[in-house]
Amino acid sequence: MDRAPELRFAWRGLTADGRHKRGKLIAIDTLAARASLRREGVIVTSLDTLGRAPPPKTNAARVTLFTRQLAGLLRAGLPLAAALELLAGGTEGGPTGGMPRIARTLGRDITRGVPYSEALAQHPAAFGALYCQLVSVGEVAGALPAVLARLADDRERAASQKAGLRAALTYPVVVLLLSLAITAGLLIGVVPTFKTIFDGFGAALPAPTRFVLALSDGAARYGVPFVAACACLATAALGWMKRSPDARAAADRIALRLPLAGTLLRSLAVARWSRALGTLLAAGTALSDAFDSLTHATGNRVFDRATVDIAARLRNGERLAAAMRAAGCFPQDVVQPIAVAEESGSLDAMLLDLATLADRSVDERIGAFASLCEPIVIAVLGALVGGLVIAMYLPIIQLGNVV
Repeated sequence: MDRAPELRFAWRGLTADGRHKRGKLIAIDTLAARASLRREGVIVTSLDTLGRAPPPKTNAARVTLFTRQLAGLLRAGLPLAAALELLAGGTEGGPTGGMPRIARTLGRDITRGVPYSEALAQHPAAFGALYCQLVSVGEVAGALPAVLARLADDRERAASQKAGLRAALTYPVVVLLLSLAITAGLLIGVVPTFKTIFDGFGAALPAPTRFVLALSDGAARYGVPFVAACACLATAALGWMKRSPDARAAADRIALRLPLAGTLLRSLAVARWSRALGTLLAAGTALSDAFDSLTHATGNRVFDRATVDIAARLRNGERLAAAMRAAGCFPQDVVQPIAVAEESGSLDAMLLDLATLADRSVDERIGAFASLCEPIVIAVLGALVGGLVIAMYLPIIQLGNVV
């Protein structure tokens, strides 16, 4: 689809009360730029082209809000082009607030006769394949407002689960890092003071005390190089993961095997996968066509690769349950109901029910994980600080007993 690139303009002008103003804007051409300023009550005195505008950037939360607002406007009876024009009147709102620009572009494409799903596909960073596929189904069925509302619900649910998971994982990590910082401070700043006292005892120190003193000496000598080396290794590992799909897949595979978080992440991926596939099937998409939009539905590379493998097996005539079982990442309590649903012809309803159960399991596991982390973190913090205190006062206690 050929589309004229948007341009950046620098403008100067006068307002209705005679004040001088200047600024920058993005428009398709000079006529559109002057019209936009005219609507704001600005009389343009100069307009200079600065070159091609960079692509608009946005984030998942703004896309969800845009979807919810568009669904509401369409349900209120507004035509699609008019609804997009209304949403295009917002402000950019920072580096991730490019939805008004995207809405203007979508509106221009709609007025040219381009289907809405095809117009969305021109912005893959904002609208994924699953989003575009569901919109396409809604366009064909004449149920675009309902599909958009369903998309907004699913995105809001996924965002809520992601925020809950992030909060559950952030708390113990922050507290453990804080406890390590406190321990390092004690080793470097407090323990050496005890060492000068122990040197005057003239007696053998207990093993725990000797270990803590050696640890303190090592922290003072090699603490800064060790932290710098760890930071460099972490930065290199993150860069390698960004460049290498195999590295990202390996990291996701390791994450799924973690003792507590692994089960939670697996349930979250199953919920997203089941809901996406069930929604597509319920909208009338053929099973073989639905998998074209599922390759990035879960956010986990293990499940994404399994989706590609399942799609290939389906094209070879294999049943969905058997292909899922062969993938090896789906729990048996998910595969077995799908096998039954295939026989009864209720696959879409079963997938949505499984997604609801998985969502409930995710919420319960997030709550249990957060509750379990609190005593574990307190125990670890107490063990670190308490161990240091005991090791430092043990020689004094023994000396008192001798006296």
